[in-house]
Amino acid sequence: MEAMNIKNENPVILQTSALSKSYPTEHGDLTVLQCVDLTIAAGSKLAIVGPSGSGKTTLLGLLAGLDVPSTGSVMLDGIALQQLGEDERARVRNEKVGFVFQNYQLLPTLTAVENVMVPLELRGNHHAHTAARELLQRVGLAERLDHYPVQLSGGEQQRVALARAFINHPKILFADEPTGNLDDVTSARIVDLLFEMNREWGTTLVLVTHDRDMAARLDRSVQIRGGELSEST
Repeated sequence: MEAMNIKNENPVILQTSALSKSYPTEHGDLTVLQCVDLTIAAGSKLAIVGPSGSGKTTLLGLLAGLDVPSTGSVMLDGIALQQLGEDERARVRNEKVGFVFQNYQLLPTLTAVENVMVPLELRGNHHAHTAARELLQRVGLAERLDHYPVQLSGGEQQRVALARAFINHPKILFADEPTGNLDDVTSARIVDLLFEMNREWGTTLVLVTHDRDMAARLDRSVQIRGGELSEST
């Protein structure tokens, strides 16, 4: 299958070849993804659209190096993720990748500013607190620095997650249904903020969503159904 290419002069930031993922069951292997070929240009915005159970989140995990494929390859910024061990993949993620999840994934025992500091602290960065404070101000949470997740609304927690995702200036950001737990008004604010920060940092955005209106705001959209990928028209 020929890789899906963006018509863009920017260099490739991520590319897959014959990417497949299967899981063993008592009735034999269950194939979740089949021969996915995908090419993403640096600085572009891609939506992965599909119904629940279609393989969207599985694909995102493989693209980000959170999981390894059964067959095929993932090249992230020139690095073959499938050839790396778990610790090496974690190091690549910390250096090059940001994440925003539907359920925020904040650490409950850390304050907002401490949650945002985590990626930089893992690098041994001594300016993590200053950078985290500035980013929380940037997303409108200057008065919530010392609040714990349980003290924040869903929209506020997602803004903390956005600040954390951008603090290491990632080359690529993966967002998995980032507004799935939010009301329409809050969702619109989060999406606007995500796109604004993405544009400001020049980060490549890969967004998983079932919302076609949201997908239409991105440069390009691909559809996944039954584990197979096709270009949206």
